[in-house]
Amino acid sequence: MLEKWGFRADWWRNQRGEYWVLGQAILGVVFILLPVVPIGTLPMSIKLPLVIVLGAVGLFFGIGGIWHLGNQLTPLPHPTDDSHLVTRGVYRWVRHPIYAGVIFLALAYALWRMSLWHGICALVFGLFFDRKATQEEVWLTAKFPEYETYQQGVKKLFPGIY
Repeated sequence: MLEKWGFRADWWRNQRGEYWVLGQAILGVVFILLPVVPIGTLPMSIKLPLVIVLGAVGLFFGIGGIWHLGNQLTPLPHPTDDSHLVTRGVYRWVRHPIYAGVIFLALAYALWRMSLWHGICALVFGLFFDRKATQEEVWLTAKFPEYETYQQGVKKLFPGIY
């Protein structure tokens, strides 16, 4: 069954990025279990629109990324043997929309709860996904020669910014 998702019997060698998946799972569980440590308040008239925008952007990129990958979706950062390069849909705006979606959603939650620890963890998500995406891009460039051109025209995680 794990083979369907790209895992192989030698998963422990981390040849396809299995440790990145483990780290991501641990970070996700930590985020969920973190206590809310309030750092202040914002008027609801400011906080609510920001949370809605961040959450909507997160859902847009996350769901869009999953949708456009289709049956190529795998938790592993290494492309599957039968994969093809996806540059349509949300992949026109960011190279790693699922990672961007998680970051935006974590920021939305941290802001909604005004939680110091969740805000810090959202930043850690950003650093983690930046590093994971960097490794993934090494493999994508090796598999798809046209990936370098795609990299030059599309930002990594945040449209128009980075």
